[in-house]
Amino acid sequence: MRELIVVIPVYNEAACIADVIRSWQSTLDGLSADYEILVLDDGSTDETATVLSEFEGEPRVSVTAKPNSGHGPTVLLGYRMACPRARWVFQCDSDDEMPASSFPTLWHMRDDFDAVFGARTGRSQGAGRRLISATSRFIVNLAYGAGVQDVNTPYRLMRASLLGPIVLAIPETTFAPNLVVSGTLALAGARIANISVPHQNRRTGTVSIVRWRLWKAAAKSLVETIVLARTMRVIARRITSQGEAT
Repeated sequence: MRELIVVIPVYNEAACIADVIRSWQSTLDGLSADYEILVLDDGSTDETATVLSEFEGEPRVSVTAKPNSGHGPTVLLGYRMACPRARWVFQCDSDDEMPASSFPTLWHMRDDFDAVFGARTGRSQGAGRRLISATSRFIVNLAYGAGVQDVNTPYRLMRASLLGPIVLAIPETTFAPNLVVSGTLALAGARIANISVPHQNRRTGTVSIVRWRLWKAAAKSLVETIVLARTMRVIARRITSQGEAT
């Protein structure tokens, strides 16, 4: 069993994905951790697959190609693949908006927490995205409980023994599973830390949700999050009763 698996969903990031992976390799090598970088190519239509083929045969990088299903379902698949094979699971995005250099701070806190979340700072958002972020936090806190500052952050370290039963209970087509994961960890009484991590705007790649689609996606994710709350309360109670959250 690995000590850590890093889950990276990828879609049309040919211009930067090699540098992102190399950056994570360098950072993780410096921690002397037994790790694996699990890259999931979500049906990219650019040269991402060709770039990723350069990592074939590297013992600490594995690449899974899959049909396009969207960011959320790809993240969820990565969690399900990683949890049985690691003690800790970390998820980050492939766009280099949150640097690998911030990870050691989260990693060194792991013994005292069940989950460490990187709260995005310095993030440039329009009024619409700020409203969506605030609404997401409000809905998660209301339906599940407070605990995670940045409920949809793509920079999160979680104990696999807690994450495993949570992701198995989330439908595989869920648009924003990280909202549900954040809320369920809070419900289960997990020890949660929130750490500020610098965020920079993407320089390459494809933004998959723009304009009116952003509002449609936000509405879908919030409805799913509310609908799943009852099921996830059962999962949270089960985790608590089994003493998984310590």
